[in-house]
Amino acid sequence: MSSVMLVTGSASGIGRHVAESYYRAGHRVVFADLSAPKLEQICAQLPTGTGGDALPVAFDARDEQGWERAIADTVARWGRLDVLLNIAGYLRVDELLSAPLAAVHDHLDINAKGVIFGTLLAARQMCRQPEGGHIINVASLAGIAATPGLALYSASKFAVRGFSLAAAYELAPHNIAVTVVCPDAVQTPMLDLQVDRPEAALTFSGGRILTVAEVAAAIEEARRRRPLEAILPRHRGWLAKLTSLYPPLSGWLVEPLRRCGRQRQAKRQAERQGNGRQEISPQ
Repeated sequence: MSSVMLVTGSASGIGRHVAESYYRAGHRVVFADLSAPKLEQICAQLPTGTGGDALPVAFDARDEQGWERAIADTVARWGRLDVLLNIAGYLRVDELLSAPLAAVHDHLDINAKGVIFGTLLAARQMCRQPEGGHIINVASLAGIAATPGLALYSASKFAVRGFSLAAAYELAPHNIAVTVVCPDAVQTPMLDLQVDRPEAALTFSGGRILTVAEVAAAIEEARRRRPLEAILPRHRGWLAKLTSLYPPLSGWLVEPLRRCGRQRQAKRQAERQGNGRQEISPQ
């Protein structure tokens, strides 16, 4: 059955992959992000004949009025909102002693307040629908285990996870499910920002980097099953929960994991340089 979905962060990375996948599967999808021209371009390139329908809506997730307009446009177009996917996110790599105060606002406003605004306003619409709805908020393993070097990002994702779990219990009587998805590092433009930053070494400490397709598959499974939480990969999730349960464990593990992460950063840097040389070499 075709669902009506609103996907934030649809201009790139996980959000774009998820929005395009659901469109191709025949769903009605609001492509939401900051840039109207980018969204128009993406929607113009979508294949026809899939049974899906796309509506580009540009707004800032930090702006509650933008959220109100996006949800109103969705309901005006299709009469309801079945699934909200909060995927838009922000990350700036800074050590705390050098982080600009503006970075505090950016992380909390985009990652936390944006999710909270969207959840509240979508839930109010879903309460008016006999079938209820489902809200899927993307957090991170950094929202389960404290992540030195990414403290502001980690704080914002802790907020997303805590809010999502509380909202799930509160909204369940209204037939509204809330799922929080916590992935490890994913190959996106956000990851590329961290490759050359030693303070982000823990991001690369987990071995294989997830693909956007793997995260999209986890989101689809969560949409079908409606769990409270989805963590991937599971073994890293258990480690994150152990360090959250017993914080001194993080202190013992952080340096070995940081060394491992820096080695993997160096490997990715070398691979990137090798690819660059290959691209400019004579054929």
